Amino acid sequence: MPFRAETPRLALREMAADDLDFVATMLAHPEVNRYYERTFTRADAQAWLERQRARYGRDGHGLWLVTLRADGTPIGQVGLVMQEVEGGPRPEIGWLLHRPFWGHGYATEAASATRDLAFSRWRYPEVISLIRPVNEPSQRVATRIGMAPTRRVQFHGFEHIVFAVTAPPSAA
Repeated sequence: MPFRAETPRLALREMAADDLDFVATMLAHPEVNRYYERTFTRADAQAWLERQRARYGRDGHGLWLVTLRADGTPIGQVGLVMQEVEGGPRPEIGWLLHRPFWGHGYATEAASATRDLAFSRWRYPEVISLIRPVNEPSQRVATRIGMAPTRRVQFHGFEHIVFAVTAPPSAA
């Protein structure tokens, strides 16, 4: 059965092929992709979507589509992805919301739920978020969900701050 989770205002679910229009529109927005290395084409968005779908099968999780529970409007992607960091796989919480939905606390709400799932469902002892030093809005989200900056690493050719949080004793 495909993954699905809910928060008070949001639903998180595995992406499907018919989510491409939304994903392509969101990834092409200049404010949304400003911390990425390039502008995303529709073909790039297709590859992004297929990469997430492969992660669901391989890892049991990936970036999920986030929708408003009230009406099903897609607003972004938040989820748990395995990243190769410092020579080993690390579970990373990632978030990316479409520009019209910034400033409503949705990223924090969905990232908090993802953190809790990482500890309770997948039993990871620690999760990270890789955030570029110039991306202050994402640093604030990481801090709100209990993460703290630990060190800096090179990732995809850019310096990133590794924000991390460990599982509470009750999750062990």
